[in-house]
Amino acid sequence: MDVELVQQLATDKVICMAARVSTIGNKVQDYDQGKDRGLINFLMRDRHGSPFEHGTFTFRISAPIFVVREVMRHRAGMSYNEESGRYRELEPVFYIPAGDRPLVQVGKAGQYDFEQGTFQQWFVASEAARTAYVTAWESYQSMLAAGIAREVARSVLPVGTFSTFYVTCNPRSLMHFLSLRTKSDTARYKSFPQVEIQMVADQMEAEFKRLMPITHEMFVKHGRVAP
Repeated sequence: MDVELVQQLATDKVICMAARVSTIGNKVQDYDQGKDRGLINFLMRDRHGSPFEHGTFTFRISAPIFVVREVMRHRAGMSYNEESGRYRELEPVFYIPAGDRPLVQVGKAGQYDFEQGTFQQWFVASEAARTAYVTAWESYQSMLAAGIAREVARSVLPVGTFSTFYVTCNPRSLMHFLSLRTKSDTARYKSFPQVEIQMVADQMEAEFKRLMPITHEMFVKHGRVAP
């Protein structure tokens, strides 16, 4: 999974500025990291969420279509643009699980655990994927060569085909995404994300932590619950 932060306008300071305007109006605000830490802790703890809507992150992400669709289930505070198979010929880039990707699903819906599986199971999975991808790509190319429209030809490509998209979100919506798409023993509400979307979420969280260290710290401290 390839995740790149292409622009951002998000800082701990702007969260505090947005929160304090309710009490000080247009007075100039002095920066005090200690006071800002206390304020962000209060906002996160008591779930005063609107100040966390100030600021943006824009990511460019390349991932299999089945991951893209899971990401796009998140709609509040998230904006998307994705490459289109109607307007361009797609690239032959496909997803094959790595050797350490757990393959055996146990448990009930919403609370799945996964076990590693055997080498034989990984071999079956990887070879089946390769075979399906080759067949699908050859069918796609033969349809294009016959003059069939790209928007029709793309229908034979599987969800393991990679797609690239942009997503822009604010810190609050990003925290909501991370609360559901990462697995953490410290989370107040346990989440059971698919491995591949967590690979995306982990890279997004690394940028969030780097750019908004206090907000991220309080997000973790208060159980990874979006305010």
